[in-house]
Amino acid sequence: MDRNKVLRNTYGLLALSLVPTVAGAWIGVITGMAQFFHGWLGLLVFLGGAFGFMFAIEKNSHRAAGVYILLAFTFFMGVMLSGLIASILGLRNGVALIMTAFAGTASIFAAMAGLSTVIRRDLSGMGQWLFVGVLAILVGGVINVFVGSTAAMMALSVAAIGIFSALMLYDLKRIVDGGEDNYIRATLALYLDAFNVFQSLLALLGIFGGEHD
Repeated sequence: MDRNKVLRNTYGLLALSLVPTVAGAWIGVITGMAQFFHGWLGLLVFLGGAFGFMFAIEKNSHRAAGVYILLAFTFFMGVMLSGLIASILGLRNGVALIMTAFAGTASIFAAMAGLSTVIRRDLSGMGQWLFVGVLAILVGGVINVFVGSTAAMMALSVAAIGIFSALMLYDLKRIVDGGEDNYIRATLALYLDAFNVFQSLLALLGIFGGEHD
């Protein structure tokens, strides 16, 4: 499969993945399901579900089943996001904050997509450092589930926006350069990048821009 086709298929599947994500978040909010996923229980469900889905997607990345598993994964991620969405919707300007976070994520994605086509430098050396950064955020996030520090949440959110924006560029450049020839794996990588940027932006907007009744 040529790189342009991989890129087109990736963008198409990434756009499609927004539908189950929104559906999962909506169902999570209206059913109140999110309240059961706080603290260590939520952490266990999230980590177990996320890594289980990612393993299944990787194993089926060359089959049509991989697409359906990926879409199921994005629904799961929407449900996991519903707790944050519900808390933001509890603010007077919650809808505006969600739209701002979405617009910000879309703008970052567009900027990284543009950069990936004009940068000639090989970015493969970034991968190892970015992986270390993701691990640091993951460990910090797990610790903060039990600590509950707002300052730590802010610091982790800022770091996540920077690291996952850079990962977005790295993953897009791999597709453009032909380093990734599987659109299902490519979609998974970009989805996780965009999801984490959106979640982190929304958390920061809720902290700094939330208007309480």
